[in-house]
Formats: sequence, structure tokens, C-alpha cells
Amino acid sequence: MGIEERPAIVETNTQLGHWEGDTVIGADHDGVLLTLVERVTKYTLIVKLPSKQAVFLATHLRMSRKLKVSIYFARPYHSCGPPLRERALNENTNGLIREYIPKGCRISSVRPKDVHWVEHQLNHRPRKTVGFLSPIQFALKHGIALQT
Repeated sequence: MGIEERPAIVETNTQLGHWEGDTVIGADHDGVLLTLVERVTKYTLIVKLPSKQAVFLATHLRMSRKLKVSIYFARPYHSCGPPLRERALNENTNGLIREYIPKGCRISSVRPKDVHWVEHQLNHRPRKTVGFLSPIQFALKHGIALQT
């Protein structure tokens, strides 16, 4: 389904459980990170995938059925532009990831423990959009249980 079909409540950032996803591609398309960000808490998950092949990225139908959730797709090259700000949070988060893993970096050479460290840094980094708390602090303050 297209992102324009998602429920209006998603835009309010008041209901937990709405995630934005994207990929960060390494230099010369060498390696890929799957990034997921929860819209209310800004909690981030980063997974290093073996490749950008469809077999690793196109499991959305199986995932949708298993988790009993709807998955909406942004229009290509419209992540932050009008009329909808389709994945602005995820684009911002990917920019933060690039502070640790620069654009020219070959992601295939980034160790899984380093990916986990970056994820940890982001989830403990204060964010303006959650009152200058980190996603972890925001979740704790509001009694939100985070589990990965």
C-alpha cells in the first residue's frame, strides 16, 4: 500500500508502534544497513544485511502477516518532500548514523558489534523532538517498555 493510505494518527506521533524504515547503502553499494525508527520514542534499530538483494529486503508480505500489521511504502525520492513528509524521521536518523559511519565507508567492513554500538549511541543520545531526552530516557519516563 502507498504511504498516502496510512491512518492519519500516524502523523500525530501520539500512538506507539508506528515505525519508519529505510536502508543505508555503503560506498559502491558495498553493504547495506536496514534502519528502523519508532515514531514516538525515536528508538532506533539497525541491522546489517548480507546484501541489498531482494531476498533480504522484500519480505514485507510475510512480515505483515506474521506481525498482523500494515506496511506502507513511501514514493521513491519523496522521503522528506511535499505533500507528505513521508519518512523525515528516518532520513534524519540515517543522517545521524552517517556521523558514525560516513557516506564513503564500505559497510561490508563494518563489524556487527560496531553497528550495535552505533545503535546504542543513538538510543542514548538526547533528541530535541523528545524534550532533549534520549529515546531510552523518554521511554522510561513514560513507562514504555522497550524490548529487542
